[in-house]
Amino acid sequence: MKYSSKIFFFISIASVLLTSCSNDKDGKSKFLKEVVETLADGTSTTTLFKYIGDEIVTTDGIELRNDFTYTDGLITKIRTTDKGTQLSQTVEYSYDTDHLIQVVSPNNYVINYIHNTDGTVSYEKRSLNSGSQEARFYHGILYFKDKNLIKDERILDDAAPGVVSKYTVNFQYDSKKNPLYSILGYSKLLDHNEVISLNNTISSVVESSSTNAADQTISSAKFFNSTFQYDTDDYPTEQLTETAKSGYLKSQYFY
Repeated sequence: MKYSSKIFFFISIASVLLTSCSNDKDGKSKFLKEVVETLADGTSTTTLFKYIGDEIVTTDGIELRNDFTYTDGLITKIRTTDKGTQLSQTVEYSYDTDHLIQVVSPNNYVINYIHNTDGTVSYEKRSLNSGSQEARFYHGILYFKDKNLIKDERILDDAAPGVVSKYTVNFQYDSKKNPLYSILGYSKLLDHNEVISLNNTISSVVESSSTNAADQTISSAKFFNSTFQYDTDDYPTEQLTETAKSGYLKSQYFY
C-alpha cells in the first residue's frame, strides 16, 4: 500500500489543528502527519497531511497538492493541483445515505456504483468528454471481507472487436491498523482501491487475460509484496514494497 501515491498516487504543514494521539490503546485513532518514501536509488519524497479534527484537509507532496471538501461528514470533492503547472482538476463524489454511488471528473470520466445485497459493489467507468459520445471503459465487481477490499474483478470494454479482456487484482492483508482508515469518510472512496481498507496490504496479485474470437487466450500475472514494521499501537512505521520498475520502495510513516 503506497499511501501518498493513492491520495494521488493511489500529495506543508501550516498552523492547523492536527489530531494525533500517542496512545491508540485509549480508544483514540492515530493520524498520519508525514510520509517519506525512498526509492532503491536513494531518491526520496515527502508528503505532509493536514487535518481539522478527524477530517483530512490537504495532502501536500512535491508535485501534487490535494484539497478535500466535506459535506455532512462525507468527502464530496477532491481538488488536485499540479504544483509545477498550477493546473487543477476536481473529482466530485455523490452518495445515497452513506454509500458512494458516483464519482465524476468533469469533462473526463464518471464511475457509477451499485451496492449489492451480498456486500459486493458493481461499478462501471465511462468517458465524460464534452462534444463526444459517452463510451464505457470497463465494468466490474469489488469484493470485501472484514472491511477489506479483497478483490477487484473487471472486464475491459474498450478492447478490440472480438476480444474479451479481463483484469483481476487479489489483495491480502495483515491484522494491523491502516492509518488512512482513521480519516473520516475516507473508507467510502471506492475509487481509491485497497488503501480504503481497515488493514494494510501485504500482497497483491494482478492477473490480466485476453481471449480472441478464435478462443485463444493470452494471460499474465504480476506479484507485489510488502513487509511492515509497527509501533506499539499496531500502526505501521515502515514499509518495504517490491515494485516492478525500481526494486524496493521504503515508506516511513510519522504520526
